[in-house]
This record gives sequence, structure tokens and C-alpha cells, in this order.
Amino acid sequence: RMLGWLDWLQQDIFLHKGPFQTYLFCTILTVVLLLLFRVLLQVYRFLQVFRNNRERLKCFDEPPRRNWLLGHLGMTNNTEEGLQEILHIYECYVNVCTWWMGPFYPIVRVFHPNYAKPILLASAAVAQKDELFYGFLRPWLGEGLLLSNGEKWSRHRRLLTPAFHFDILKLYIKIFNQSTDTMHAKWRRMAAAAEDGTVLLDSFEHVSLMTLDSLLKCTFSHNSNCQEKPSEYIAAIYELSTLVVKRENYLPHHLDCVYYLTSSGRRFQRACQIVHKFTSDVVQLRQTTLREQGDEAWLKSKQGKVMDFIDVLLLSKDEEGNGLSDEDLMAEVDTFMFEGHDTTASGISWVLYNLACHPQYQDKCRDEITQLMQGKETEELEWDELSQLPFITMCIKESLRIHPPVTTIARRCTEDVKLPDGRVIPKGVICLISIYGTHHNSAIWDNPKVYNPYRFEPENSQNRSSYAFIPFSAGHRNCIGQNFAMTEVKVVVALTLYRFRVMLDETKTIRRIAELILRAENGLWLKLEPIKPPEP
Repeated sequence: RMLGWLDWLQQDIFLHKGPFQTYLFCTILTVVLLLLFRVLLQVYRFLQVFRNNRERLKCFDEPPRRNWLLGHLGMTNNTEEGLQEILHIYECYVNVCTWWMGPFYPIVRVFHPNYAKPILLASAAVAQKDELFYGFLRPWLGEGLLLSNGEKWSRHRRLLTPAFHFDILKLYIKIFNQSTDTMHAKWRRMAAAAEDGTVLLDSFEHVSLMTLDSLLKCTFSHNSNCQEKPSEYIAAIYELSTLVVKRENYLPHHLDCVYYLTSSGRRFQRACQIVHKFTSDVVQLRQTTLREQGDEAWLKSKQGKVMDFIDVLLLSKDEEGNGLSDEDLMAEVDTFMFEGHDTTASGISWVLYNLACHPQYQDKCRDEITQLMQGKETEELEWDELSQLPFITMCIKESLRIHPPVTTIARRCTEDVKLPDGRVIPKGVICLISIYGTHHNSAIWDNPKVYNPYRFEPENSQNRSSYAFIPFSAGHRNCIGQNFAMTEVKVVVALTLYRFRVMLDETKTIRRIAELILRAENGLWLKLEPIKPPEP
């Protein structure tokens, strides 16, 4: 029918129209045929790659599929039941398995350190971030360290490394102390107003505000007072995190042309505008000051003071003397704000939860920090004192093992990846490295569901693979801010245990939910009892 219509149209044009119309028809027809040929060629190439990968992936075991069309789609979700189902899969397949998202989209799921190692050790140019899992963050975070690849990632990594030097972190620790003091003062006021002298609260909500408070001061030298009053910028960050997860779980919204016509898409754009405007204003103000004073005068004025994240980025130069562009600078700041507050808050909250579940370990932690604080004029932790908290550090690591803030990381390698047993993951296939699965792999950890901080005693860690415990990822693309995060977690946990007894709320059931980070479904509710009188 289509060919008959084209034949009729061609005859009509040749018989009744002039040379120009004939030329126009031929041009349009040629373009249409070329586009059709291109589409057919792409489909052919896709089917060739699919058939090749399907054959090469047959060497990997896979769980039973729902059906031929959906594959494994929808068999697990991000709820407590989904996490339990994932553990069951790991127990059955131990090292690696394939997972099909529909009939054409394979994923290789990895949950053994020996199999994760070759992927994590691949260069940034080879082990690239996959757009399916990370692309929805791009309008918000731009081409920052989290999302960039190749040479751009390598250059930014080199420029950002000085921002996380120990000399910088030593200055940040004062901010961590101050933000923790503000949170604890609020808890004491709440406890004083309660009849039984205890306070019941959602630790995620309070700790998230505290980590945001710290991060705004470390990043911008900005005192937001966010722990006491609402902030449009902070509300926008929360909304963006929620909307990204919501979009990922609804397939029609994966298409930009559909998503940005919806109310969620419009809310996402408005929240991005708020975050980007805040970042842009701060960066421009700091750039103006830097230009007026000059690099040397600016550095001199900062001696003995906190050098915040923007200061370091503005002054960073590569081998050719070039710094970051304004666009790159704002992308890195937005990325740091996203990665630095929510993940750290998750880590702190789950540590407090696990110690509430195991009061014998909590008491030992409290004895350790109490002994360290004896004879001190202030309740402020110093940098050098953090190394004197070995048992608290072990408890933190064990909590990060059982409840890693980030449960999975994804890579799409541009080259074949050879695994230790000789099998090969074809290039272009997504590798989903399960941090949660690796941390609960019974082939690596004895009784992996049991909270046991003694796993991290030096003698118990000697023969363990360095890829068995990867809460901050590993290899070339490990978390550049992991020392920043661990420093803050140690300060907050130690001071909290020094000032409060942490208990479970027996009336509430904790159900985990794996979104961008590992949260509790209806909040992580804990009961806190002050064990020292408030300051006069």
C-alpha cells in the first residue's frame, strides 16, 4: 500500500509539476530512505551485538526468569523484602550471575571480591559509569567526578585531590565538633521537655541536617543554621534525591520528552534551578574576591583559618596552569554536596542503630571515649585523638559492612573483562557490583548477618581481600571523600556516645529501603537518654 501511494505521488508530481517539485520530491524521498536505512542498520547491529553477547553470557548462571519478555525485571525491589531476596540470590550464586532487564538488556551482577577486583581496577577510560543508573543525575550534577569519564575524570581527580589532603581535614574537624554540639544541644532541650527525660527521634532526619550543616560550612564557609530553621537550598537537595529515585522506578519517565512534561519533571527542573543558583552565586562571589585580592594575598588571609572546598578548587591548577571552568567548578561543588551529606548521615545513623541493638558494644565504645575525654578542658575531639578510638572505629566499619550507605555501583566497560576463573564479561554489558552482596557473602564473612566489630581487629583482617570491604568503592574510582566522611563519622559517633545512651524504640519495626542510599522506610527511630547534665 505504501509503495502504491509513493508510485501515485511520483506520477502525479512528474505529470503535473515542474522540475523544482520533482527535484524536491526526489530529495525528500532520498532523505527518508537514508534515514530508514540508518535505522535498519542500527537495528541490525544491535541484534548482532545482542546475539553475540547472549551466547557469550551463557557461561554465567542466572536465576529463573519471570518470563521471556520481562526477564528478571521486577523480581527484586528496593524494600526490606527485596534486600532479603537479593541475599538469597547471593547465597545461591556466590560469585556472579546474569540478570536480564527485559528480553534484550543483560546485566552481570558481581558479589565476590575476586570478581569485582578486575572491574574496579580497570582504568576510568575503560570502566565507565553507565547512563541507565547515573544518567538521571546529570541535569543536577553535570560532569562532576561522579558522572564524568575518561580524560576529563582523570584531570578533575588530580585537581580535586588537594581538597581532601589531611592538612585540610585537620581544619574541618573543628566544624564537625561544632555541628555535632548544635545537634546535641537540640536533643538535650527535647529531652528536658519530655516527662521521662528521654527523647524519641528519627535519627536520619536529625543527622542529615547536621551533616548538611557541616558540609555547607566546609564547602562554602556558609552558616545556614539549617539545624534550627528551614532552608530552600536544603529542601531542593532533598527533593532532587527523592525525584531521581522515583523516576528510576517508573519506566515511562526514563524518556526526557515524557518526564519533563510531568509534574515531577517540572519539580525536578525547579529544584535544579534553586541548587544551581545557590552554587553559582557563591562561586561568583568567591571568584570576585579572589580576583580583587590576588592568589597570594588570598592565601595569606587564609593562614590559620579553614580553607573551604571552593577555595581549594579555585586555586587548583593542572600541569599547564589551567584551572576548572565555571561550569566544571559548579558541577564538582554540586557533586560534593550530594555525595557528602546523605551518605555520611546514613553511615552515622546505622552505626547508632547497631550500637543500640548491641548495648555491650555501646558500653565499650563509651568507656573508650570517656577515658579519652578525662582531664580535658573541653569536649572537643582533636585530629590526633581520632587514632585513639580503635574500638569505635571497628564498630563503625562493621556497621558500614552490614549497612553500606551505597549498596551497588555500576560500570559499563568499553573492553572485555576477564574474570579469575577465565570467563569473560563482554564489553558494553553493565557490571553491577553489589557492595551489599559482597559485604554479606558467606564465602568471605563468617555469619555475615551478625554484627561483630571484632572482624576488623588487625589480626582478623590480615588475610582478607582488600576488595571484601568496599563501602567507599575501590580502585581508581574510589570515593575521593572517604577520609572526610570517616573523620566526621568518628567525631559524631564518639561524642554522641559520650553524651547520650542510645536505645531502640521497641514499638517500631525497622525496615530498610535502598534508594540512592540505604535508609529506613519510615525513619530510623531511636531513643536517647542524656548521661551528662547540659552545660550551664
